[in-house]
Amino acid sequence: MHRSHPSVSPMSVQVVAAKMAEVELKDVAGKDLAPVPPVTPKADDKGVNKNEPGAAVPPSASPTTEGTAREDPFPAPSPNPVKMPQASAMKRTDPQQNGGEAFVNSDGTVAEAPRMKKIQFADQKQEFNKRPTKIGRRSLSRSISQSSTDSYSSAASYTDSSDDETSPRDKQQKNSKGNSDFCIKNIKQADFGRREIEIAEQEMPALMALRKRAQGEKPLAGAKVVGCTHITAQTAVLMETLAALGAQCRWAACNIYSTQNEVAAALAEGGFSVFAWKGESEDDFWWCIDRCVNLEGWQPNMILDDGGDLTHWIYKKYPNMFKKIKGIVEESVTGVHRLYQLSKAGKLCVPAMNVNDSVTKQKFDNLYCCRESILDGLKRTTDVMFGGKQVVVCGYGEVGKGCCAALKAMGSIVYVTEIDPICALQACMDGFRLVKLSEVIRQVDIVITCTGNKNVVVRDYLDRMKNGCIVCNMGHSNTEIDVASLRTPELTWERVRSQVDHVIWPDGKRIVLLAEGRLLNLSCSTVPTFVLSITATTQALALIELYNAPEGRYKQDVYLLPKKMDEYVASLHLPTFDAHLTELTDEQAKYLGLNKNGPFKPNYYR
Repeated sequence: MHRSHPSVSPMSVQVVAAKMAEVELKDVAGKDLAPVPPVTPKADDKGVNKNEPGAAVPPSASPTTEGTAREDPFPAPSPNPVKMPQASAMKRTDPQQNGGEAFVNSDGTVAEAPRMKKIQFADQKQEFNKRPTKIGRRSLSRSISQSSTDSYSSAASYTDSSDDETSPRDKQQKNSKGNSDFCIKNIKQADFGRREIEIAEQEMPALMALRKRAQGEKPLAGAKVVGCTHITAQTAVLMETLAALGAQCRWAACNIYSTQNEVAAALAEGGFSVFAWKGESEDDFWWCIDRCVNLEGWQPNMILDDGGDLTHWIYKKYPNMFKKIKGIVEESVTGVHRLYQLSKAGKLCVPAMNVNDSVTKQKFDNLYCCRESILDGLKRTTDVMFGGKQVVVCGYGEVGKGCCAALKAMGSIVYVTEIDPICALQACMDGFRLVKLSEVIRQVDIVITCTGNKNVVVRDYLDRMKNGCIVCNMGHSNTEIDVASLRTPELTWERVRSQVDHVIWPDGKRIVLLAEGRLLNLSCSTVPTFVLSITATTQALALIELYNAPEGRYKQDVYLLPKKMDEYVASLHLPTFDAHLTELTDEQAKYLGLNKNGPFKPNYYR
């Protein structure tokens, strides 16, 4: 019942309140009353509960906003805060007080509620690429390969706000043991990073089991592994597993945005030579790879790569070093494609293992990881609602399948573009409409590329997109969206938040570009640890296989992981689900022509 009225005086309100209290007491007289537990307030004294999962956080208060001094959006309370009424008080709104609120307490007194103080935010607009490039550093050639950093990067504005703007290259840092053979953002974050690594270990059972099973015999003793992958808590578990198996490791990042600075700090504190930080420039990217490789007296004999940048850097810059490499393990579509190009040209003088096309990578990491992380990345950056949105997914490989499944489950209308008739038929059978991008580009709300190709979304398509269209990439390299064509004087770039840019046309139309067209999930969110455990275990076993293979088993070519190894990786993860495999009888095994212990699939099975 609406209790407020402009003509009601405070005295009459007190009388009504008193009478109501008497009625309530009479109604409950003689009845057993259950004890009322003490009420724990959910909100802090500023009116916002920062620990509440649903608490709204304004964009400008986001912890990912970098490098800009701004006012505290939640100012400290005054020395004499206004006492809030008890929960049992009645609230009234007085129209004569311009919507101000008053509370009638249980004792009949009227208290005016404190007026909400408007939160003031500092101006967030930043000029695109405002931070100048430092002069005087040696410039490393970007013509070495089609790198995962191609395009004019504004990475400087994506740096971590937890530290100053000094480049890690200009800092002198040492860990607690006095070692300085690393280059990271801030070694003081090591404790935080160690906690993240310990959490990741709980979701990576196969790697932990591998440590226990193979640690005694040290199958990688003498291995000198140089790696270039995303430096995350999951990668840290892999690196520490390799070290436990006997390997020496030096590491750089394969993506300028995906490094977790606190994890890099924990690795550096643990004695690993890590050269990476979140928000590297392109020059930083190649500098880190070179520092990782070029150490006097250190000759790597194994490469673990993601994207092929490290492999091509050594191949072009240090050909003599490349010839002494014993094996290469590559996990991405882009990197594998580049390895096959080298092999076809007769320039691959090292055996390489194609982990990307192993069953455990294709059917788990690519599919299930992207099925979950695509939504995570889009939500964190844009807060978009998926229900009813029209989305086009370019490519229906395993990554595209995962993205489409997630978006469809959220109620989106999903279109698919595809060049492969087999994948195209799968998309149709899964209930998606197969289209050409040019047919739907004017109407869709979100465009997602998952092809591993280049120039999938060209300037003509970008010009024809509707206002507010979100554009992002789930492939490894940033070549799928023609971002370079957007860096022209007639277009305005507006930084909205970390890794979210509005590109504005002269007529006012704007598109929302995420991570400058780079890998969305690892640049803008996180990925499920458990599924990465599958890929990381596969990588570790591939390194062990290549390192310990007898002379002549692997020639100078690209190989797929043996199916028996795929099955072994899968079996290591089954205990997590309390899963129990059925065993073949001798008669059944003979009937199928299989060994009772596998492999159960032929080598050509994908």
